[in-house]
Amino acid sequence: MLTDILQPTHLLIVLVVALVVLGPKRLPDAGRALGQGLREFRSSITGERQDAHAAAQATIPAGEEKTPAA
Repeated sequence: MLTDILQPTHLLIVLVVALVVLGPKRLPDAGRALGQGLREFRSSITGERQDAHAAAQATIPAGEEKTPAA
């Protein structure tokens, strides 16, 4: 029964609806948030502690952090 839901046509319809509802500017942010949530969920289930944000911040040299545009 679950295989009926995951057909390519159904996934395409879901993506089109998400694009219409969220818009092209907010869709990448929503996908990023979904991926981060899934990553955190997976790490909590497996018991692994991975702090991706801290690792990403460590790669940016001090003083060269991105600042929001005014």
